[in-house]
Amino acid sequence: MDFHEIQADLKQPAVELRREIPEVLSAFNELSRAAMAPGAIDAKTKELVALAIAITRECDGCVAAHARGAARKGATRTEVAEIAGVAIMMNGGPGTVWGPRALAAFDQFDGGSASS
Repeated sequence: MDFHEIQADLKQPAVELRREIPEVLSAFNELSRAAMAPGAIDAKTKELVALAIAITRECDGCVAAHARGAARKGATRTEVAEIAGVAIMMNGGPGTVWGPRALAAFDQFDGGSASS
């Protein structure tokens, strides 16, 4: 599974949907920016939490987005693996499928630059 391809595949349909419902998607983007902004919890931790939720929701596009976000915010492979472990604990069997997907997505976006 190539998570770069998943993001590329979702790009054009997202552009088309934005044309149809610009106010909704604009509001969602504002909500996302506000929720992910650093505050009492730093942005990297918020990306890791979002990645755990993406695993729980079994959403490839979400896994790709938040694996990329975690890599960009300086998360390590070990942190992503531990987050996947929490998601597995909370989700049981499905977590054992989506946790490895999240780690693979992180590896693709990190390019091997994050240390454990």
